[in-house]
Amino acid sequence: MASHSESIIREPLITGENITYAQITNDVLRPVENMPGKAWWIGFTLASLGACLWVFSVSWTFWYGIGEWGLDKTIGWSWDITGFVWWVGIGHAGTLISAILLLFRQNWRNSINRSAEAMTIFAVICAASYIVCHMGRPWMFVYSLPLPNTYTLWVNFNSPLIWDVFAISTYFSVSLVFWYTGLLPDLATIRDRATGLRRKIYSVCSFGWTGSVKTWQRFETVCLILAGISTPLVLSVHTIVSMDFATSLEPGWHTTIFPPYFVAGAIFSGFAMVQTLLLVARKVLGLENYITMFHIEAMNKIILLTGSIVGVAYMTEFFIAYYSGGEFEQYTFLNRFIGPHWWAGCMMYGCNVLMTQLMWFKSIRRNVAISWVLSIVVNIGMWFERFVIIQISLQRDFLPSSWSVFHPTWVDMSIFIGSIGLFFTMFLLFVRVLPSIAMAEVKLILKSSSEQAKKKLLAHGHLDPEQEEFYKESLVKFDSIEISNYQKA
Repeated sequence: MASHSESIIREPLITGENITYAQITNDVLRPVENMPGKAWWIGFTLASLGACLWVFSVSWTFWYGIGEWGLDKTIGWSWDITGFVWWVGIGHAGTLISAILLLFRQNWRNSINRSAEAMTIFAVICAASYIVCHMGRPWMFVYSLPLPNTYTLWVNFNSPLIWDVFAISTYFSVSLVFWYTGLLPDLATIRDRATGLRRKIYSVCSFGWTGSVKTWQRFETVCLILAGISTPLVLSVHTIVSMDFATSLEPGWHTTIFPPYFVAGAIFSGFAMVQTLLLVARKVLGLENYITMFHIEAMNKIILLTGSIVGVAYMTEFFIAYYSGGEFEQYTFLNRFIGPHWWAGCMMYGCNVLMTQLMWFKSIRRNVAISWVLSIVVNIGMWFERFVIIQISLQRDFLPSSWSVFHPTWVDMSIFIGSIGLFFTMFLLFVRVLPSIAMAEVKLILKSSSEQAKKKLLAHGHLDPEQEEFYKESLVKFDSIEISNYQKA
């Protein structure tokens, strides 16, 4: 919960003049209650075309089999597992923002957690679609569950692939419950403002929310419990995904650095996708007062931190390959620069390490356009990271007679491009039927962390003059603040 008083030198999390509880409700629900604009229709049309491409390419795979992909006897994993790991990684930021920042009482999460949580749900769905496609016969998925069947067979609990089933299903279930629990008070608000059929639908979805003190107490307790359950999942899910590789004997995979390396990379790509979505949403939906420059810079700092950790992991990999003296391990890493896919290795290191270091500069961290471009660059680099780890390690194994070069088919590319379309289709539908910002949580900080609350502190004249001057000098950080209004105060 928000504190009753806050230091003047803390940056406001809500900007704008005369913001009231009613205005927050109106601003956040405007996309839900009104007809969509031209920008939404353009985005939805393009995303729907991508989703249709996904349906067609997946149907083609089921009809003709996995042989339609570019796999061969040497490379059994490629674009499929690359896309799976990439989407799972993108889903990490939602749980991090929702759970860990909630436990640490970071109020700046209140404006971005709803969209980040929804992004998690949609990203995990896209990731799971790769697993279903790769099964070849998806109707046999029941045999991956730890249930005895008529043949008294059990799954192999020693296989990391089975661990994936547990990790991803648990992660999806907890994230879905956490996301929907946070929606309840906002669904009740929409219910009270709606009429006719919409009122009935939102009434059912809000589970009879009354807004009583007892209801709020239980709501906050459940949210804290779910946050405590979700926090270990941030570390465990991608750790288990990394063990798909680390438990093998393949050069370039058999390394103990993979679990923390994959977790840092997942948070890195997840926050980049949050930036990609919210920087557009805040402009198109008119939410600049609630997703401020402070939120953008805070996320850029996390991207910088996790990107630097990923860079250290890259250097550690090269050092261990050199220090181990293993010729196969050394050749695998050297092949990233001199092999057939050297350009993929250059994209991986350039996008994830070099481009990320630009965020050391404040002018770049606070530039919306550059931040948006860099967020896309980061996710391109993270996709190439997974491609390099999987593809380059497999194409040059121990036997030169079995060496191969992977060439993706149109089905490989269509499923990947289509999954992006599917993701954006779900997200655009989400912002049309549900509030993209947690109204109830934003209202909690209106009296303590908003621009107008800090103006009142200045107007009273009881603060240290040095604090007042420091705060006024920092106003250039905010894109919606008029400094002249503060000079009058």
